[in-house]
Amino acid sequence: MIGLNLVYGAAGLVFAIFAALSARDRRWANAAFFALIAVSFLAGDRLGDIANGVLVLALVAIAASGRMKRAAAVAPAEDRHGARVFVPALVIPAAALLGTLAFKQFPGIVDPKQATLVALTLGTVAALLLCHALLGARAAEPFVAGRGLIDDIGWVAIMPQMLASLGAVFALAGVGEVVGGLIGAVIPAGSMLGAVLAYALGMALFTIVMGNAFAAFPVMAAAVGVPLLIRQGGGDPAVVAAIGMLAGFCGTLLTPMAANFNLLPAALLDLKDRYGVIRAQAPTAIPLLAFNILLLYAMVA
Repeated sequence: MIGLNLVYGAAGLVFAIFAALSARDRRWANAAFFALIAVSFLAGDRLGDIANGVLVLALVAIAASGRMKRAAAVAPAEDRHGARVFVPALVIPAAALLGTLAFKQFPGIVDPKQATLVALTLGTVAALLLCHALLGARAAEPFVAGRGLIDDIGWVAIMPQMLASLGAVFALAGVGEVVGGLIGAVIPAGSMLGAVLAYALGMALFTIVMGNAFAAFPVMAAAVGVPLLIRQGGGDPAVVAAIGMLAGFCGTLLTPMAANFNLLPAALLDLKDRYGVIRAQAPTAIPLLAFNILLLYAMVA
């Protein structure tokens, strides 16, 4: 059955190409960093927990060394294609949507839990082929451009995965139960409003601290979402999870810990205020968090 094996294989191949291009330019730190990510995607399930842990520590060491460098800037090619340049880009979301719907009609071929990711991967491959057929791009061009983009992003590119893994570690360590015990001692018994406030504000605050709503979700779901809002309050699990994540994303807009969202754009745009993106987002994030709290209360009360 087609599933994450296809997604991870494609991602690993791309990072292996990035590593080879960096090695060609004698930027060894970048080459090692991308090569390790490629190994993680291509063989992570066969390495074992200890080897994967060492691999992550090696990634952190390379990132902390400060030796990763950007490639020399490449002048953009002259635009000779007009609006046709948007066709490959539009193919990707269209393939993701249509593929997700189509795969459900053929059970047993694609893992239904990973249908969207599989469709997105196939759409990306189709877009690359279209770049070659429609725009006359050489086979290496997308990878050279992609390597330039990932160089600009740098080590921050893997922060979401790292923080999401941290959330899983916290969940396995029982942090959610500990937090739930502390919150339960504060919330009045049977108070649905108190549970909603604790859950939504907790999602936002944990996201601010950890930098990623996916890392905060296992903790707050175990602490408040499942025991108080779903089991005790009878809330719809899909609603509780979705609105909880939206509350967490409000925290994402407010934290420098979400460096890939909030600090990287400031660096790429050479903003004088490195926290300028956060200051611009705060007037939207805070009212949106309040709206999510009201919406969740209305849905579960």
